[in-house]
Amino acid sequence: MRLNKNQLEHLAVLIVRNLLRDGKVLIESKEALLQDLTSLLNEEFLKEDQLDQEVRELLGKHMDEIRKGNIEYQTMFRMIKIKLAKERNMPL
Repeated sequence: MRLNKNQLEHLAVLIVRNLLRDGKVLIESKEALLQDLTSLLNEEFLKEDQLDQEVRELLGKHMDEIRKGNIEYQTMFRMIKIKLAKERNMPL
């Protein structure tokens, strides 16, 4: 995961602070919202990590073709990740 627990909590605090400041949400418990948002962010980052791993495995099976075709790995990685994310309705 790209963010540690403290970074996720900080991101959640910033999001909630902005939503409240802008009057975008009405809440009963700021703490409950922070916990829910932190959990949601964690789940979404884990899904993206799993997708990254799946893309790496797919590309790993075709490394010879990638090398022979002089194809840039990062470009292929990004293209496949976006394609799989769209197929699964995952926001990136």
